[in-house]
Amino acid sequence: MAKINVYNMDGSVKEELELSEIFSLEYNEALIHQAVVTRLANERQGTKSTLTRSEVRGGGIKPWRQKGTGRARQGSIRAPQWIKGGVVFAPKSRDFSKKMNITAKRLALFSALSKKFADNEVVVLADLTVSGKTKEMVKVLNTFDLNKRTLLVMADGNELVRRSAANINTLSTLPVDQINTYDVVASQKILTTKEVIEKLQEVYGE
Repeated sequence: MAKINVYNMDGSVKEELELSEIFSLEYNEALIHQAVVTRLANERQGTKSTLTRSEVRGGGIKPWRQKGTGRARQGSIRAPQWIKGGVVFAPKSRDFSKKMNITAKRLALFSALSKKFADNEVVVLADLTVSGKTKEMVKVLNTFDLNKRTLLVMADGNELVRRSAANINTLSTLPVDQINTYDVVASQKILTTKEVIEKLQEVYGE
């Protein structure tokens, strides 16, 4: 089994953590792509809607006779070429949502995580203790050179950790029970704790 270093907040190595096989999966680009597309599709509201010529109020009478006026023939003042007329091929409300089975979702997630571990883009801390101040989180990020877009995965919704990360543009936080393929792929680095890794291995490991 693969192993990864577990660090103290000062950057020193505390111990080695043995990783389960779920963090050594083959990179499945097609499945990861499907998971990302599904996530983005499910975020679309699909609520825009405009009126066609048959739905616009008024225009029931022919505006002028067919011939003899010198003007172009018209059948309704609610035709698309008229101001306040209907819209051609008007957009309507629709459901963009897609479905993906649970097994495929999990495979996509751990395939993406396995890629992060293989590329040494995951930093595991023995513990993350902060008082809620931004400078404390900045110090941790600087210690591990996490100056790129980073995802902080927490064991729970720790309010002090969330507050300390709130003002850092390159850092986003997520409880472990909400971890997903999209956020993993969208981040260049992942910062987490030993407790999170152990929870994932306990729930999803063989």
